Amino acid sequence: MKCDNALDVVYQTEETVSLWTRLNLAFHIIFCGSCAARLQTYEAARSLLRTNFFPPSPDFTDTIMSRIYREAADAETEDERAFEIGGFSTKGWIIAGLVMLVSLATVFFGKDFVSVARDQGSSFLLPLGLITGMAITGYGALFIGSHLKELSERFKL
Repeated sequence: MKCDNALDVVYQTEETVSLWTRLNLAFHIIFCGSCAARLQTYEAARSLLRTNFFPPSPDFTDTIMSRIYREAADAETEDERAFEIGGFSTKGWIIAGLVMLVSLATVFFGKDFVSVARDQGSSFLLPLGLITGMAITGYGALFIGSHLKELSERFKL
């Protein structure tokens, strides 16, 4: 028996292999060290797969769900305290918005801006104006969305 045939026989199920082929395989394995090593590795892998190779995973669902509920309760109390403690205050948002507005407005007075605007013309100014408008609009939307409750209470809406 050749080594290729021996390995094919090893990988077949025991029911499909005749007694004569099994004896031939046993005789081949006695004299071929490489096939004996492959057979030993194959049998070790099969025995690992027959037994419970992967241990059962621990059940963390109760622990995780209790932490989620606890964090949700803590978040609700933190949201209520955010206006009292000063987490993201309206004054901080307005100062950051003014800094952003001033920095976007002063970009037009830069030395590099003048040379690029002269070379590119309106094909440069149109995208810059769109991006400036989107940045200011997005910041305003975030400010109003995050302070809607406080603004409605302040302006009695």
